[in-house]
Amino acid sequence: MGDLSIQNLVVEYTSGGHTVRPIDGLNLDVAAGSLVILMGPSGCGKTTLLSCLGGILQPTSGTIKFGDVEVTALGENELAKYRRETVGFVFQAFNLVPSLTAVENVMVPLRANGMSRRASRKRAEQLLGRVGLQDRLDHRPGDLSGGQQQRVAVARAIALDPPLILADEPTAHLDFIQVEEVLKLIRELASGTRMVVVATHDSRILPLADRVVEMVPNFASADRPPETVELEAGEVLFEQGTMGDLIYIVDRGEIEIMRELSGGGEELLKLAVEGDYFGEIGPLFHLPRSATAKARTDATVVGYTVQAFRERLGMAGVRDLIEHRPLSGESDEGPLSGESDEGPLSGESDESPPSGESDESPLSGEDPATPE
Repeated sequence: MGDLSIQNLVVEYTSGGHTVRPIDGLNLDVAAGSLVILMGPSGCGKTTLLSCLGGILQPTSGTIKFGDVEVTALGENELAKYRRETVGFVFQAFNLVPSLTAVENVMVPLRANGMSRRASRKRAEQLLGRVGLQDRLDHRPGDLSGGQQQRVAVARAIALDPPLILADEPTAHLDFIQVEEVLKLIRELASGTRMVVVATHDSRILPLADRVVEMVPNFASADRPPETVELEAGEVLFEQGTMGDLIYIVDRGEIEIMRELSGGGEELLKLAVEGDYFGEIGPLFHLPRSATAKARTDATVVGYTVQAFRERLGMAGVRDLIEHRPLSGESDEGPLSGESDEGPLSGESDESPPSGESDESPLSGEDPATPE
């Protein structure tokens, strides 16, 4: 059908009463026939991106174009047609109908598209033969191994010969023998004009990819020098929901740590003054910022990588940083004090993802626009 083009894509939603932005200004161009791997930790936006590509989730802003179709400009009826004719989904949990046989599961989209029972069965048998399950046509999901169920799911996904296949963690529940079967099949599917986009944590699939997209930024190395930032009153240092790789120390002035509320408005979590540090949880765990840092007065802050912060300021380890313990000695910036920029770290961490996986809900049957 054509190439994939994503321009300035932003997805923002509310979780637990707070704003989360798993995708922030993504740009991506991929040629037809490619196998694209989306890599990154839970909460980084992999499944959110799949949902946008599949027409399940409308992004906050930006454009997605697949071939000649601008997906983000389609209306409800056009999106339904796009999902039916253009996209095939391979779900992490297989989502096979347990009361139907393998061949009947593959027949479902064919029958829904108006194909006769005889023709749809013939097509389903051909597809199951293609994925090596010609001798399992009449077996129900409960009688199949995990790898076999996933291959049935793949056969169902390509039943209408869609030019775009979206696979969400297709190897998550498989042993290494089953994984090999599925990986070979996925590689075979990405050819000609068909594009396959896979969201995964599984690095074993990387050698097969034509394109690997890291869904988190390249975080700074320990030898990156400290960065001094001069801020005017009212100027924003970083925004809630964005990714970042630096921990900041206030050298002078005051920094407001604000959290956006789902109903509008903001709440002040902390006022960081000279010697305070903030912004540690996001860089430490590669999570989006859970609060916005804004200068209340003219201010100067110094940003450090996690490793450089620990080495320069004498931190014994990760636990000290998580618990925001007072540091021994004083740095050139003065004594460090205060609480986490994201609020108290005891109890519920504001930088931790919502229960479940905040960005992974669309393909698992949950609405990402609601708290999880």
